[in-house]
Amino acid sequence: MNRRQLLLASGAALAVVPLPATAEIAPPATPRRPLRIEQLGRVRIDDYAWLKDPDWKGVWRDPSRLDPGIRAHLVAENAYADAVLAPTTPLRATLAAEMRRRSARDEPAPPERDGPWLYAERLMPGGRRPAYVRQPAEGGAEQILLDVDAGAAGHDFYAVRGAGPSPDHRLFAWAEDELGSENYRIQVKDLATGEVFPDPVEHAFGDFAFSPDSQWLFWSWRDANSRPARVYRRPARGGDDVIIYEEKDPAFLVQVTRPASNAFVTIRAWNAECSEVWLIPAAAPTAPPRVVEPRTPGLVYSVEPWNEDLVILTNADGAIDFKLMLADPASPGRPGWREWVPFRPGRFITHVRAFKDHLVRVERADANPVVVIKPRIGPERTVAFHEAAYAVDLGEGGAFDSSQLRLLYRSPRIPPRWLDYDMDLGRTTVLRDAKLPDVDPDRYLVERLFAPAPDGALVPITVLRRKDMRPGDAAPLLLTGYGAYGYTVEADFSAANLSLVDRGWVWAIAHVRGGSEKGWGWFLAARRLTKKTSFTDFIACAEHLIRQGYTRPGHIVAHGYSAGGLLVGAALNMRPDLWAGVIGQAPFVDMLNTMSDASHPLVPLARPDWGDPLADAAAYDYIASYSPYDNVAAKPYPPVLATTAVADDRVGYWEPAKWIARLRASGTRGRPMLLRTQMAGGHAGGSAPDDVVARDALFFAFAIWAEHQAGRAGA
Repeated sequence: MNRRQLLLASGAALAVVPLPATAEIAPPATPRRPLRIEQLGRVRIDDYAWLKDPDWKGVWRDPSRLDPGIRAHLVAENAYADAVLAPTTPLRATLAAEMRRRSARDEPAPPERDGPWLYAERLMPGGRRPAYVRQPAEGGAEQILLDVDAGAAGHDFYAVRGAGPSPDHRLFAWAEDELGSENYRIQVKDLATGEVFPDPVEHAFGDFAFSPDSQWLFWSWRDANSRPARVYRRPARGGDDVIIYEEKDPAFLVQVTRPASNAFVTIRAWNAECSEVWLIPAAAPTAPPRVVEPRTPGLVYSVEPWNEDLVILTNADGAIDFKLMLADPASPGRPGWREWVPFRPGRFITHVRAFKDHLVRVERADANPVVVIKPRIGPERTVAFHEAAYAVDLGEGGAFDSSQLRLLYRSPRIPPRWLDYDMDLGRTTVLRDAKLPDVDPDRYLVERLFAPAPDGALVPITVLRRKDMRPGDAAPLLLTGYGAYGYTVEADFSAANLSLVDRGWVWAIAHVRGGSEKGWGWFLAARRLTKKTSFTDFIACAEHLIRQGYTRPGHIVAHGYSAGGLLVGAALNMRPDLWAGVIGQAPFVDMLNTMSDASHPLVPLARPDWGDPLADAAAYDYIASYSPYDNVAAKPYPPVLATTAVADDRVGYWEPAKWIARLRASGTRGRPMLLRTQMAGGHAGGSAPDDVVARDALFFAFAIWAEHQAGRAGA
C-alpha cells in the first residue's frame, strides 16, 4: 500500500491541506536593536535582546508585569501564527475530537491499598481533572480527599503535585501552582473534619514529606531564583516553620522525601556530578539531620532504608552505570559501605524501592526499563515484558509490608495496563487494561531500530507505525528527541500519536546520547565539549530512517521539548534539507546568552553539563559553535513553530521569540516562522487536559501542513 492509499484508507480528510498565501500574510515586524556583548575577548551582536524583559524574574512570579511593548509583540505573533495556520483549523478540530475520544483520562487506575484504605484517582461526573478519593478496604463509602476541578475554578492555570495522605491516614496534603511558574503553595487537610488548615506553606518548590509519626511536615523552600535551597519543618496541622537545612551552593538542588520503610525522612542535595544525603530518624523527627557521606566531587549516591540496612545506589569506584551497596544506619559513612549488587556496564540502575521482604530495582538496558526483584532470601527475579519498546513505572502507593508490586505498563501502541506482580511467587496479574475508544493495538507495530552514528555507536530509535504500512513506503515522519541531563525519553503510550499514525505517518523517538537510554555513559558521551554528539546522533537517526525506507529527505518534521529544542534547533542549522518542518516546544535555543547570565537560576546547576562561557574560553567557543540562535544563517529553512509561556521559569519566553525573529530575517525560502505564546501557564504549557489536547492537535496539524508544503514544493 503506497502513501496515498494509506491516507485514503485512514478516512483522513486531509490529503489536501490548502497552502495559505503566506506572501499575503505579513509577519510582525521585529525591530532590530543591536546590543554589543563583549565576553572573554569575544564580541557578539544580539539584535533581539530587547525581547527579554529587564524584570524577567518578576514576570515569572506575575505575568501581568510583562513590559507592554513586549506583550504587544507577542500578541501580534500569536495573531500571525493563527492567520497562517487558519487553513488547518478544521483539521485541528478533527484531531482534537479524536484525541479527546481516545483519551486515557476517563480510565482510572485501579485503587491501591495503603493500610486500611484503598486510594485512587478518578474523574467526577463532567470533570476535566482527577479527584483524589479513598474508601475503606473492607468496604464502605467513598471519601473525596481533593477535587482538583474545584481548586482550578477561576484560574487560567492550576496544577497539583505530590498529593497524598499522612502515614496515619488522618491528614491529606498537596502542593498547588496557580500561575505555571512552579511556585507552589502546600495545603493540608484534616480528613476527619474536612478542614483545610489556614496558613498554608508558601513559596515551596513542591516536594514535601510527612514525618513517619504524621506530626510534622517537611518541605523545600523556593528562593528568589526559583531554586530549592532550604528544608523547613513545621507542625503538620500548622504552626511555625523551622529551618533544618540550607544549601548555599547554587549548583545543587535540594529534595526532601520519606522512604517507603518510614524509618527516616531524607534530605538530598544533588546535581549530575555530586550528591549528599542527610537522615532524620523516625524516632526523633525534630533531631538535626545527620549526613550519610559528606559530598565528594564525582561521587553520586542516594539512600533507601531497608530493614536493618541502608541501600546505597552509587557510582562509587568508577561504577558508571551505578551499583548497590549496603551500609549500617548507625555508621553510614563510605568506609563501611559493602558491595551488594555489582556494577555491570550497560545495565544502568536508575532507582530502587524497598518492601519489607523484597528490594525492587529498575535498570535500563538498550533504552528499555528492566524490573528486578531481589528478595531477602533466595535468587532474584526479573519481570518479563515482550514489546520491542515499552515503558513501565512502579506504583507510588502500597504498603511496605506487602508482597504485591503495582506496575503500570504501556508501549507506543498499548494503552496503560495495570499489573500486580506477586514478589513471593513471581506471578503477574493483569488488573486492568485501559479500554479506549477506537484504539486497537493490533493495528499498529512498535519497532526498535539502531542507527549507526558517525563514530560507530548504535543509536536506538523507537518506531510506531501502522501494520499495513511497510518500510519502503517513504511516509511522512515525525521524529522527536531530547538528549540532555541524562533524561530518558520513554517509549510511552499517547493516544494523540495514533491520530497522526492513522493518517499514514510514522512516529519515532531518537534516543540520542545526552540521555541515559543506554546507561549513564550514554549521557556522559554528549556533554560539555562533546555536546554536538547529540545533534549528529539525531541526524544519523533521520538518515537511517530514510535509508530503511520509512521516509525521505524533506518529509521529516522534527520535534523537541525544552532541551530537546536545543537538539532540533541545532539539527535545523546543520541540515535544513532534512526537515519538512521543526516544532520547538518551550525550546532552549538562546543557549550562549542564557549560560552567560549568572543570575539565571538554572545556570549554576547546568554548568557541569554545558560548561561555563563566562570563565572558560573553550566552553564559550564551543557553545557559540552550536547554540541554535547564534548559528542561524542565510539558509533554506523549512517552516518552524515555536511555543512558549510567559511564566516559564526554566526556558524564558524570550528564547523562542528571539529565535523566530532571527529565523524569519535569515531564511532564504520565505517559509513561515511562527511563535505561539501563552500568557498563562509555565514550562509545560497549560494545565488542563483540554490544553494538552489543543497543543497536540496544533503540533500535528502544523506537521501535516508543513509536510504538505514540502510535497507541493517537490512535486
